[in-house]
Amino acid sequence: MPSDSRFAVLIDADNVSVRYIKLILDELSKDGVATYKRIYGDWTNPALVSWKSALLDNSVLPIQQYSYTSGKNSTDSAMIIDAMDILYSGQVEGFCLVSSDSDFTRLAARLRESGMTVIGMGESKTPNSFIAACNKFKYLDILSAADDEEPEEAPRPEPQKKTQPKKAMRRVPAKSGRPEKEEDREEPKTSLRTIRRALLSIVRENSDEDNWIFVGKVGNILGKRYPDFDVRNFGFSKLTPFLDSLDMFEIKSQRKDANASPQMYVRLK
Repeated sequence: MPSDSRFAVLIDADNVSVRYIKLILDELSKDGVATYKRIYGDWTNPALVSWKSALLDNSVLPIQQYSYTSGKNSTDSAMIIDAMDILYSGQVEGFCLVSSDSDFTRLAARLRESGMTVIGMGESKTPNSFIAACNKFKYLDILSAADDEEPEEAPRPEPQKKTQPKKAMRRVPAKSGRPEKEEDREEPKTSLRTIRRALLSIVRENSDEDNWIFVGKVGNILGKRYPDFDVRNFGFSKLTPFLDSLDMFEIKSQRKDANASPQMYVRLK
């Protein structure tokens, strides 16, 4: 996807913490540029007052949606209507829907039917239906925790721990006053076991006559099968070290010519 693809970022304030705002925009910058940045909520609600400075600092437009009925999330309909208006304007190539609510599943599917790239972002509690409806899905709590825990220079994983994913710590809001514990840790819905099985079939079905396959192709196919796959969910910053940690593959580096950058290939052991 071109780096200048235009995206509409639509955020459900009722289901997203203010602490994720910079992470959301940073993650989207890897796929394109945010031409629309809107967040939906009842801004008369004191619970949302913490958003004020974050919205000003990041130039995000708050859209007021009153809670007409107690217990009902009225921001959903406003966000869906705006998404369709933006779709028909023809001004974007994709949407970033930020929520952990399954109510946006049909919206994501409808946008993809119209040729839009849909990136979903939410917490680990997000239902599978919404995740599957997106081209990509990113777990904000896992990525945020990984950023907080990342050392200045990440050490190479211990050999005896190669098959064990690094579990990301779910951050607990400061107002709870409760320290983070082992039971607070979250894992992505697509487990490491599922990823390992998928990798076996991808490499077997798509490798060349010598059983080698380009690492970039592996990542591309894997991302299409599992929208929530991200090597950072398992404690890695790049795909090749992640594949190496699984102890399933031989890995080689190859240059097409002397001036070209090396490309990484893998095959099953």
